[in-house]
Amino acid sequence: MTQEIITRQENGVFTIQMNRPEKKNAITQNMYTLMAEGFKRADQEDAVRVVVLCGTRGTFTSGNDIGDFMARASNPSAEVPSASADFFEAVISLRKPLIAAVQGFAIGIGTTMLLHCDMVFAGKSAVFSTPFVNLGLCPEFGSSYVLPRLVGRQRASELFLLGERISSEKACELGIVNRVIADDTLMDEVMEIARRLARKSPAGLMATKQLIKGYTAQNVREAIQTDGAMFAKLMTGPQAREAFEAFAAKREPDFSKF
Repeated sequence: MTQEIITRQENGVFTIQMNRPEKKNAITQNMYTLMAEGFKRADQEDAVRVVVLCGTRGTFTSGNDIGDFMARASNPSAEVPSASADFFEAVISLRKPLIAAVQGFAIGIGTTMLLHCDMVFAGKSAVFSTPFVNLGLCPEFGSSYVLPRLVGRQRASELFLLGERISSEKACELGIVNRVIADDTLMDEVMEIARRLARKSPAGLMATKQLIKGYTAQNVREAIQTDGAMFAKLMTGPQAREAFEAFAAKREPDFSKF
């Protein structure tokens, strides 16, 4: 069986890699659990100074696994899985610097999780999208709060409401990405940056991260809760079911009947 999440630690750098390339690294509840465990371990171990999050070569993640969505939409009385909530908390609670390396698709949660990283470096092939409305859903992971404050309300509205894909260069222009790097050298350069950080004062790194994020931390947590409640409500609604069925049938959803 393929190991869907791979973790490794070397020279103070802890790497969490999504490894489901046959499904474009679509994230399952089990993958959320494994990643949350990885973040918690990295946060607790003194030998870890920096965390790097990445996907497989050519793909970061295509977003949440649509099978999980369809299962929840078809059984609205089922208990909502907490694995994604555990992942969200593990990411925003991480005291060490978090760097993301993005190649290929970064769709849905693949984009919104980047908003909580301290640095994001993208290959030229990276493609970003927040297509929640297209699926009868809404933004998640506190992105309704974080993204407008990063790129401005109008640009955030464009990204969320249209759900169109944007290039790595556009993401860099908007401030979602720090720098665009050639795909062939992306991981080498990101790991070199991570090693540079790992040689710095760990107390200084953590204190600086805390100060940068501390003033909005409570607002972010509240936004995650609010986003999550609305997301869960829409997930089991008829419009989301129509979108999921259309996706499975490889057709356009028809929202005209609602």
